[in-house]
Amino acid sequence: MFEKSKQRAEELRNLLNYHSHKYYVEDDPEIGDYEYDMLQRELAEIEKNFPELITPDSPTQRVGGSAEGMFEPVVHSVPLESLQDAFSIDEVLAFESRVKDTFADAEFVVEPKIDGLSVALEYENGVFVRGSTRGDGITGEDVTANLRTINSIPLRLKKDVTIEVRGEVYMPKKVFAALVEEQEQNGEKTFKNPRNAAAGSLRQKNPQITATRKLDIFVFNIQKYDGSEITGHKQSIEFLKELGFKTVPFCNKFSAVDGVIGELERIGEIRSSLPFDIDGAVIKTDSFAQRTEIGSTSKFPKWALAFKYPPEEKETTLIDIEVAVGRTGVLTPTAIFEPVLVAGSTVARATLHNQDFIDEKDIRLGDRVIIRKAGDIIPEVIKVVSHAENSEKYSLPSVCPSCGANVIREEDEAAVRCVNPECPAQLLRNLIHFCSRDAMDIEGMGDAVLEKLVANGLLTKASEIYTLKKEDFMTLEGFKDKSSQNLVDAVEKSKSNDLAKLVFALGIRHVGQKAGKILAEHFETMENIMNASLEEISSIEGFGGIMAKSVADFFALEQSRREIEALAAYGVNMVSQKEKIDNRFEGKTFVLTGTLPTYSRNEASEIIEKFGGKTASSVSKKTSYVLAGEEAGSKLVKAQSLGITILSEEEFNGMIK
Repeated sequence: MFEKSKQRAEELRNLLNYHSHKYYVEDDPEIGDYEYDMLQRELAEIEKNFPELITPDSPTQRVGGSAEGMFEPVVHSVPLESLQDAFSIDEVLAFESRVKDTFADAEFVVEPKIDGLSVALEYENGVFVRGSTRGDGITGEDVTANLRTINSIPLRLKKDVTIEVRGEVYMPKKVFAALVEEQEQNGEKTFKNPRNAAAGSLRQKNPQITATRKLDIFVFNIQKYDGSEITGHKQSIEFLKELGFKTVPFCNKFSAVDGVIGELERIGEIRSSLPFDIDGAVIKTDSFAQRTEIGSTSKFPKWALAFKYPPEEKETTLIDIEVAVGRTGVLTPTAIFEPVLVAGSTVARATLHNQDFIDEKDIRLGDRVIIRKAGDIIPEVIKVVSHAENSEKYSLPSVCPSCGANVIREEDEAAVRCVNPECPAQLLRNLIHFCSRDAMDIEGMGDAVLEKLVANGLLTKASEIYTLKKEDFMTLEGFKDKSSQNLVDAVEKSKSNDLAKLVFALGIRHVGQKAGKILAEHFETMENIMNASLEEISSIEGFGGIMAKSVADFFALEQSRREIEALAAYGVNMVSQKEKIDNRFEGKTFVLTGTLPTYSRNEASEIIEKFGGKTASSVSKKTSYVLAGEEAGSKLVKAQSLGITILSEEEFNGMIK
């Protein structure tokens, strides 16, 4: 018995440490919370029966994962403790009994356990000065710049108090669903649940990306405050509201355990209808004085408990697999199964992501499958129960369902993709990109105009933009003589753009604005780019094998060549027009950060390149200068630590006179 337990404990430790790293450090969990909790509970039970099997690296001996070090470390003045989990009403009754044995008059508060990323917010005299992640509870990471992008976090409180509070940053369900849909359309790896999405978004190096993720926060605890007037949790929540914080949506107080259990049941019934995801409910002793007396273990406070709800799973039959082509050409398989009620709504579809996902679970038509909602939101297939008789392994089609062109799968991704530039399923997305500011910069040719042109059958490919006449625009609703002529003029003006803008406008996979410029300047003409070998492209500084192959594959397509020939025939420039003033910045690398007073980042980058310099996205020992504007973030801090010269816009202007 002992040897068997010893072997199982080792297996569980390895499993839990692996999944803990995926969750806390990589923000990329592979299993759900419930599965993780069950593994941890099994290990704890073994260690309880055989204490000699407890090891220093056991997941039961620490609070949580370690901070990764991507941001500056922050040592919490008050530890951000985790909570002991409960999975049954019997455990809740035992918790209540322990507290009541010490304080017969103890009262309890019950609130939803928001599923997000726990953070500490620090205020001095009412002003927000620092925010940090929980990390391992003792040391977290400074994410102040990213937290500032969350509108519900007050930058100044309604009272000039010095206080530290704890909150949970989360992603609303609607925002999460839209983000996952966008990631699926773009062939990107999707977030598994709102908590995973919130953590990944808050720990972005670029706060601008965080801002687009529409994160929110609920504040639920006072960590540090000198005011003696706050004596209990319920009262503290009201005080936090007065200060201007967005607090947990409901926090109810009960003197008897029956009320606590009733509230747990109520939260369980409404959790699928809440606009945010929860992973349980929290029960706390209300009185701060009683909490101090009750105390904590080395890992958890003894005055609180986290009640976890098991995920709802249902069995159904897979009827069909539909394959759609997304805006970026990714073939996305969707399971169609017999409708079933899961977490409050009827579900009949779920994405199967890609061929790897299908192969891993061996999903076949006619299978009996188990489904659930990831984060109670996105339907997903968990596993196959049984295959239908004579079933066959499923493979995605080898040709695009939209245009019939052969599809490809690149080495660096799981997605199967159609790269035909004339594919109807990708038409609108390609046109929007082609006309965008950083591409051909056709002023006035926005999303709405392009949608109308496509709907009216006036555009089936990007090159046809250059065949449009004023009369064509005047057929569109809301267009008159002058507005139509303005668009014609804008189209004509774009013909003289530099080759770099055209290369970027073609929408070649992996080729961004900077790579397009490198290609144009290296080969000088579109003809040279089209005829370049994979080896020639790979030899360019800054081009990796994946990017080079993507370029070579694109120009090998007959459809790509036809489109470029058409653009040339309509008078679109096919030659690099790189302007270079002198070489004063030759060999120098600039990094731009913050908001400059008069230049956009693109404008500043173009100036640097005209003087022979280069720009980079991150600071390193090879960086020559950091051009810093307002609200410069971690790049500025890193540059200062490395002793790199920091330039203001005024100093930069002095260098280019």
